[in-house]
Amino acid sequence: QVQLVESGGGLVQAGGSLRLSCEASGLTFRWYAMGWFRQAPGKEREFVAAISRTGSNTFHADSVKGRFTISRDNAKNTVYLQMNSLKPEDTAAYYCAAKYNAGGSGGYYTRESEYNYWGQGTQVTVSS
Repeated sequence: QVQLVESGGGLVQAGGSLRLSCEASGLTFRWYAMGWFRQAPGKEREFVAAISRTGSNTFHADSVKGRFTISRDNAKNTVYLQMNSLKPEDTAAYYCAAKYNAGGSGGYYTRESEYNYWGQGTQVTVSS
């Protein structure tokens, strides 16, 4: 079955960096656009970043633009989220998601409802 397994979360001081990874199995990774979302306590899950299945196109939420970078390695079935200049408001559970898109190489997706599969999440806590 399809599995998305996130890793790389943890506790970091404000201004620090983390790199999240999400390894996919049970699917043909190169056919899937990927995304990162996050959910802070008491808040709804929100979009963070997305990447097309080939990696040619990316999109980042305004709140993380210039600080976070999404990338992927199709040979490793893995999508990454490099997070720099972290702020306390970045504290949340971070989830990766996969959206089947074999027919379109350049598409990326920002809405939760568009994604087919989700990981279990990894916690990121940024202390002030």
